[in-house]
Amino acid sequence: MTQEVCYLKAQLKEKEKEIEALKNKLAILEKKSDSLDPELHDRVTPLPLLKAKTALSNEDIMRYSRQLLLPELGVQGQLNLSKTSVLIVGCGGLGCPVAQYLAAAGIGRLGLLDYDEVELNNLHRQVLHGEENQGQAKALSAANAIRRLNSRVECVPYHLQLSSENAMQLIQQYDIVADCSDNVPTRYLVNDACVLSGKPLVSASALRMEGQLTAYNYDGGPCYRCLYPVPPPPETVTNCSDGGVLGVVPGIMGCFQALEVLKIASGQGSSCGQQLVMFDAESARFRSIRLRPKKSSCAVCGEQPSVTQLVDYEALCGSAATDKCRRLKLLSRDQRITVQDYKAIVDNAEPHLLLDVRPFVEVDICHLPGSLNIPLSSLEERRSEHIQLLQERIRQVKQKAGGINWPPVYVVCKQGNDSQKAVQVLEKMSGTEVDNISAKDVCGGLMAWAQRIDPTFPQY
Repeated sequence: MTQEVCYLKAQLKEKEKEIEALKNKLAILEKKSDSLDPELHDRVTPLPLLKAKTALSNEDIMRYSRQLLLPELGVQGQLNLSKTSVLIVGCGGLGCPVAQYLAAAGIGRLGLLDYDEVELNNLHRQVLHGEENQGQAKALSAANAIRRLNSRVECVPYHLQLSSENAMQLIQQYDIVADCSDNVPTRYLVNDACVLSGKPLVSASALRMEGQLTAYNYDGGPCYRCLYPVPPPPETVTNCSDGGVLGVVPGIMGCFQALEVLKIASGQGSSCGQQLVMFDAESARFRSIRLRPKKSSCAVCGEQPSVTQLVDYEALCGSAATDKCRRLKLLSRDQRITVQDYKAIVDNAEPHLLLDVRPFVEVDICHLPGSLNIPLSSLEERRSEHIQLLQERIRQVKQKAGGINWPPVYVVCKQGNDSQKAVQVLEKMSGTEVDNISAKDVCGGLMAWAQRIDPTFPQY
C-alpha cells in the first residue's frame, strides 16, 4: 500500500510539472497572438515605388550631417540611399545590426523577413530584440525597433518562410538583398532568386569565433553557385544551435555587411564582389581571399544555365531551411528509448550505464547525475583511455548488479543526434574492443528530458 501511495504521489508531481510547462507555453502563445500587427505581412504583396527625393530637408541634413561631410558619400550619395530598398533575409544575429545601421544611415525602405519568433537564447546576439519581445515575431520586433530609431525609414516586416513560391515576387521588389540566414537551402534559394532577378546579394555568415562576407552577383563577379556548385553533405553542416557563437561575432559581420550594402546603395560600389573577407575573432584579424571569377559553366549564372527557375532547395541540399537543430534518424525503433522509458528505468533503479557523448564544455552546463561523459569524437577516434574508462564503468555496474548479465548502456546527448552516431560506434566495438554492449539511444536527448520530464533542467 505504501509503495502504491508513493507511486501515485510521484505521478501527481510529474503531472503538476506538465501542467506548469503547458501554462508557460500557453502564456507565450497568448503573448504572440496579442503581438500581431496589421502591418505584419504573412504573404508577399506588391509594394508602391519609393518616392525619389530631389533634395535633402533641413531635418535630413541635421540627422545625417556627420556622414554628409564624407567626400565618399556627400549629398548625392545620401539621396541615393533614400531611394534604395533593401531586403534583409533573417532578423537574427546578422540581420539585427544590418537593419540597425541601414536605417540609421537613411536607407529608403527595409524589408525585414523572418519566419521565427524571439526566444531568450537569441538575445545575446540579436540586439534589436529585448526580453519583452519573447514570443513575438522577429520581423515585427525588429521593425518596431527600427521605427524607434528612424521613423522616416519605411519598414516592411514579413513573418513568413522564404520559399521557391514567393522568393522571386519578393526579391524583385527590392534593389539589394542582404542574406543574413544561417542555413544552406536558404543560401542557394536567395542566390538563385537574386541571379534570376538581376539583384546584387551581400552575404555574411558567423559561427563560433569566425565570420565570412562577400558580395555575389555584383559587377560581373561570381554567384554563390559559382563557388559552391554542389551543396555540402547535411551531416557536415554546423549551425549556431549546434556549434555556438559568441554574440559579438555576428554583430561585427553584420556591421561589415551593412557597410557593403551602403557602399553599393550610395553609388560608391562594393570592393567585395570578387573577394571573400574572413574574420578570426580569437586573433582579432581580418584577411581577404581573392575569389575565382564568374564560371561560364555555372548552373544559374553561366552562359547556358540549367537552373532557369527556382527549385526545391530542401531536396537539393538534403536538409531543412531552418537554423533549428536538425533531427537525424539513424537507428531503428528497437535501438532507441523515449525519455519517459528512461525515467521509468531510473525510478525502478534498474542497473544500467548512462553515457553522455556531448563535448566537455556542454557537460559543464548541465548533466544528469551518475552519467559517464565520453565525447562522441573520442569514441569515433577509439581513444584508448576513454575506451578503457567505458569498459571499467560497465564492469562496475555489472558487478554491483550481481554480475549475471551485462548491463545496458543508454546513450544521451543534447538533441538525440550524436547519441545515435555513438550507438552505431558502440555496436561496431562490441565484442571486439570492449565487452558485449547493448546500447540504445535516448530519443530527443537532454532537451527532451527538460521538456517532458523535468522542467527545472536547464535548456540551452
